[in-house]
This record gives sequence, structure tokens and C-alpha cells, in this order.
Amino acid sequence: MLGGWLTEAFGWPSIFWINLPLAIIAVGILTHFAPEDHREPRQFDLFGAAILTAALGALAWALSQIGHAEADAAASSLSRGTVAIVAGLGGTGVVGYAIWERTSRHPMTPPYLARNRAFLGLNVATLVLYTGLSIVLFQLPFDLVDHRALSSTTAGMAFLPFTLGVGLLSGVFGRLSDSTGPRPMLIVGPIGTAAACVWMGLARDCGLIIGVIGPMALLGISFAVLVAPLTASVMSSVEQSDEGLASGINNAASRIAQLAGISLAAGIASFPSGYQSGLMIAAAVSIAGAIVIAMTVSPPAMRSNRSRQG
Repeated sequence: MLGGWLTEAFGWPSIFWINLPLAIIAVGILTHFAPEDHREPRQFDLFGAAILTAALGALAWALSQIGHAEADAAASSLSRGTVAIVAGLGGTGVVGYAIWERTSRHPMTPPYLARNRAFLGLNVATLVLYTGLSIVLFQLPFDLVDHRALSSTTAGMAFLPFTLGVGLLSGVFGRLSDSTGPRPMLIVGPIGTAAACVWMGLARDCGLIIGVIGPMALLGISFAVLVAPLTASVMSSVEQSDEGLASGINNAASRIAQLAGISLAAGIASFPSGYQSGLMIAAAVSIAGAIVIAMTVSPPAMRSNRSRQG
């Protein structure tokens, strides 16, 4: 809501003003409440970071070019070839990063974590689920402002059902997961997310309540079901000494997913049915996340972690 008002009143660059006071508050809270670190000396894998950054940048650019070549038929052949080459380089870079991590003395993602079936499955699920969410959150403002002719402030208010759902219900479902086990919620949450995306895509020409508010409420509830169990399960799938590393990898997976989702949505948006197509892709990857969890995560794979979920 604040971002919408700032955009309307001062222009879109003003939304970045929000970050400064929030960062100051976060630093203050951490300084006062965070426990002392028990550090283990490590070296930063600079070369590995450079490979991964270049690979992800290439893939993001290639995804964002989907459909752009169609705008200029004369250049479409060259454009498609360039996109294919860059995408291939990006994919090669990801493979190269995996090979490098096996030889590096100080890998950012130690290979033994990839042999942890539950940890690997949870991070793949994080990647695809947050890719789908990023597609929705990127596309919806354009639909609200361009298609439904809402002001930026009103468009921001349309996100409230999602925000309130996640903010108010995550703790509730986290405690429920602690007593029943996380696996059912890790499957139900993505299915609910897929249903919300399909609903939003099919109801684009309906009124705001049916076409946006309803599916956004379902999306918020679905992610509330999912977020706390997913985070706790990632942390409990590794040894205590690796929890910091596991948290960092999982957070990086969600950021990479945002990069991929926004790039993909930007490319798909160039097609006439880009909005609906993007939502159907978001639904498909959400179902894929549920399938990955069902195939890789079993209750014995995760140790009890009641205090963290509470």
C-alpha cells in the first residue's frame, strides 16, 4: 500500500525510500537481540561466485527475451540465435559452477549437501515455488493498473489479502506443522497456490473481488501453510553445524527464483495472452514443487525442530 501511494505521489523511484528505515530498524533489533556468533574461519569462494553470477545473469537475460524477437520479423532469426547462444552459455556456466564446487577448497555449496535427498528436494521446491510466486507478483500490478484502470494506491491495496494471509497465519500453521508434521502442509500449500493462479487467470475479466481479491486471499493462505514448515524443514534436514550454510543456500534459492520468475514473466508479457500464460506457468511450477516434495521428503528425513517452528 505504501509503495503504491509513493508511486502515485512521487514516482516509482521513491519506493526505494522504504528500505532505509526498515534496514535501520532491522540492524537495531539484531544488535540488541541476536546472540553472539560462534564463528568458524572460512574463505570466500570468489571464483565460484563469479561463475554463478555470470551464469544467472545470462539465463535471466535469455528468459526476459522470450517473445521479443517476434516484434521485428526481419531480425527475429538473429535475435533467436543470440538468445539461444546466451542461454546455452548460462546453462554451461551453471554446470561449470557445479564442477568447480567439487574441486574448490572452500565451496559455497559443499557437494555433500547435494547428496542429502531431503535438503536437495526442499531447495528445488523453494526454487520452483518462488519462481511461480514471482511471476504472479510481477504481473498483477500491470493488470491492475493497465487492464483494470486502478490507481497505484488502490492496486497496492489489492495485495492486502496475500500480505495479511501470510503475516497473520504463518505462525498458526507453523505451530500446527510442529504437532502434525510438515510434509502434508508442504504438499497442500503448493496445490493451493496452483489453484489460486488458475483461478486468477480464468477470472481476469471478472470483477475485482472474484478476479483478484479472492485468488489473492487463497494465495496468501496457501503460502502461510507453506512458509514456516518449509523454512523449518530446510533447517532440520541438516546437521546443526550446517544450519547457517543451509539457511544461506535456501535464501539464495528463493532470490534466484525471483530473478528467474521476473525475467520469465517479462518475456511472456510480450505475447497477447501473456498474463494468463504466466499464471498457468506459475500454477504448473507450483504443482511441480508439490511433486518434488512428495518424492524427496519423508517424515524420518527431518529431525524434530519444535523450538524453531514456534
